[in-house]
Amino acid sequence: MSKKKDKKKKKHTALILCRNRQQFWTTQAQFWQWFREGIIVKTQDHPLTGAFVREHEEDLVKIKNTVLNLACPNHLREALSARRLGISAR
Repeated sequence: MSKKKDKKKKKHTALILCRNRQQFWTTQAQFWQWFREGIIVKTQDHPLTGAFVREHEEDLVKIKNTVLNLACPNHLREALSARRLGISAR
């Protein structure tokens, strides 16, 4: 069996509501991690739903242990190009 078949797909069953009225689904593990860190507050149980505490928290994205701020397009572009270079160098 290949490793891909052995890996289970993570279920995105927790809903996150952004202050700009957008929403996205994430895993419960990520939801509770953000809850413990005080990034989100739980608003509902079924489905598990939360909202960001601070105004621009939804602009922060984590890619391979690098926290990116979507409000700074240069930061995102540089991080993604560095990641692509790392993948092509393998």
